[in-house]
Amino acid sequence: MVVRQEITFSELEQWFREHRVTEVECLVPDLTGVARGKILPREKFTEDRGMRLPEAVVAMGVTGEFPEEGPYYDVISPNDMDMHLRADPSTVRLVPWAVDPTAQIIHDCFDRDGKLVPFAPRSVLRRVCDLFAAEGWDPVVAPELEFYLVARNTDPDVPLKPPVGRSGRAETSRQAYSIDAVNEFDPLFEDVYDYCEKMELNVDTLIHEIGAGQMEINFFHAHPLGLADEVFFFKRTVREAALRHDMFATFMAKPIAGEPGSAMHVHQSVINKATGRNLFSNEDGSPSQEFYWYIGGLQRYIPAAMALFAPYVNSYRRLARFTAAPINIQWGIDNRTVGIRSPVAPPAARRVENRVIGADANPYVALAATLACGYLGIKNRIEPTPECKGDAYLGDYQLPRSLGEALALLRAETDLASVLGESFVTVYSEIKEIEYAEFMKVISPWEREHLLLHV
Repeated sequence: MVVRQEITFSELEQWFREHRVTEVECLVPDLTGVARGKILPREKFTEDRGMRLPEAVVAMGVTGEFPEEGPYYDVISPNDMDMHLRADPSTVRLVPWAVDPTAQIIHDCFDRDGKLVPFAPRSVLRRVCDLFAAEGWDPVVAPELEFYLVARNTDPDVPLKPPVGRSGRAETSRQAYSIDAVNEFDPLFEDVYDYCEKMELNVDTLIHEIGAGQMEINFFHAHPLGLADEVFFFKRTVREAALRHDMFATFMAKPIAGEPGSAMHVHQSVINKATGRNLFSNEDGSPSQEFYWYIGGLQRYIPAAMALFAPYVNSYRRLARFTAAPINIQWGIDNRTVGIRSPVAPPAARRVENRVIGADANPYVALAATLACGYLGIKNRIEPTPECKGDAYLGDYQLPRSLGEALALLRAETDLASVLGESFVTVYSEIKEIEYAEFMKVISPWEREHLLLHV
C-alpha cells in the first residue's frame, strides 16, 4: 500500500520542480465523473490560482445538454455565472502518459462568497463526510471496481466484442478468476500498474471477473474523499492505457448483451475517532447496534438512492435476476445473492458491502449516497429486516426497474435531500430527466425487429 505524503500549497511549487512539470491539468469532476477543466502552463498556474469556469460545467449530463427551464434554474443562475476553482494540493499527481512532464490536480468549486458549490460532486461527498465528523466518526470505504476490455469499436450501432489477447484469440467463454485469462492482456496491465505506481494510486488486487473480457480492480480501504479521487483517476488511467493497446476500457454497467454487468461494490465501516474502535463492533467483538442500524439505513434508503447508484438507462439492464447483480435490499453475512453483504471478518474489520452500485456511477456521488443511507440509519435507529440466509434471487424485486421510477423515488425522499443537499438533488434529477428524454428519442433494433411487422 502506497502512503502518500500530504502536499500543501507551500510545498506544491517544490513538487513541480522535483518532477520538472511544464503543464498542469486543472480538473473538476462533473456529475457523470468526466474530467472538466483547463490545461495551463506551470507558470500560469503558479501565478493565478483564481481560475474560473461556468457553474453549469459540473451540472450537465452525459449528452452535454442542459434543461431549458424548470427547477434547475432555481439553483443555477440562467446568467451563466462563474464558479471559482481552488486546487486541492493533496490530489496532485503526474500524468504518466503525457509526452512532456505534466501534473494533474483536482479542484473544488466555490461561489463568489467563498462557499462550496453545493451541486458539485466533490462538494456533496465533503458535506456527507463533515456530518460523520460532527458525530466524532470517521467513515472508511474500499471500492471494488469492475470494467470490461472490449475491441476498439467506432460504430455505436455495432455490438461490443471482447478484445484479442496475446494468443491472437478473443475470449469466447467465461473465465472467472482465471490467471491465464488476465495474462492474455499482460502488456496492457503492465502499463496500468506502471501508471498507477507513478500516480501513487492504492490499487490492490486485479482479478478476471465472470464476463468475457471483464476485470475487477480492488482499492485499499481509506477515507472516502481520497478514494473517490483515486477511482476518478483510475478510470482515466485504464481508458488511456487501453487505447494505447488498440482496445477500449468501458465502465458501462451492461456493455455486452448476455454477459454480466459491471459493479462498483463498496465496503464501508465507521471508526469512532475518540476510541479508534470500529463502530460496528462491541468491545466483546459482537456486532454493535450501530452495525444493524447502518444496515437498516441502507435498506430503507437504497431504493430512493438508486438514481445515484444506477444513473443511466443502461444501468438497469445489469440489475436482473441470477446475473451476479442484486435485485433486492436483503442483507446477509457472506451471502452474494443479497444487495447488502457483510463479509466474514474479525471485529476490527467488520464492515458492510453495498453491492447495488454500478461501475458507471460517479464515485463521489455514489460514496456520498451510500454513506448518507448508513448515516441516516444510525441517526434514526432504523432496525434492519432479519438476515437473509438463503438465495435472495428467489424473492421479489425490491429495487426500481428503470431510471424514471428511480428518479421519482429520489425526488420524494426528503431525508436523503437533507443529507446530500436539496440543491444537488434538484440539479441531479433535472439533468437525469434530460438524459432519459434523449434516450426515449432513439428507436432500438429490438423494437424494429419485433414490432415493425407484428403489431
